[in-house]
Amino acid sequence: MKCPFCKSDDTQVIDSRVSDDGESIRRRRRCASCSKRFTTYETVELRMPQVVKQDGGRAEFDLEKLRTGFMRALHKRPVETRQVDEALANITQDVLARGEREIESRRIGEMVMRELHKLDHVAYIRFASVYKSFQGVDDFQDAIKEVQKPASGKK
Repeated sequence: MKCPFCKSDDTQVIDSRVSDDGESIRRRRRCASCSKRFTTYETVELRMPQVVKQDGGRAEFDLEKLRTGFMRALHKRPVETRQVDEALANITQDVLARGEREIESRRIGEMVMRELHKLDHVAYIRFASVYKSFQGVDDFQDAIKEVQKPASGKK
């Protein structure tokens, strides 16, 4: 760690403590060159993978874009914000758990569909109609049959 005063690379940690919230480590350091003291904080940085789009382009993982997709599908549906937040947290956790540097947008779409299926069948069908590019009534009927399966537990 470089000294912020003299830019020397020779610094020593003289004290380390976990922060009150437990999310970071506070370190007191002393510069061996100028003897000045300073504080640094160490935190975990979780890097979301790049999203590989269908056209091969790459984009940053955008949680707000996911939230917008959920809100469009759930427009005027009886689903609480807390439930949407939990679904988004599930997707984020799934993406991080993969431990990959890139993820296909198709995989994220499948995760969204899975979460919407659990939350609200109408929202699921709305999202599926756009995501799967429904071409006709048959596509909607197939999606409706899928949500009416007894294994889903909901009707």
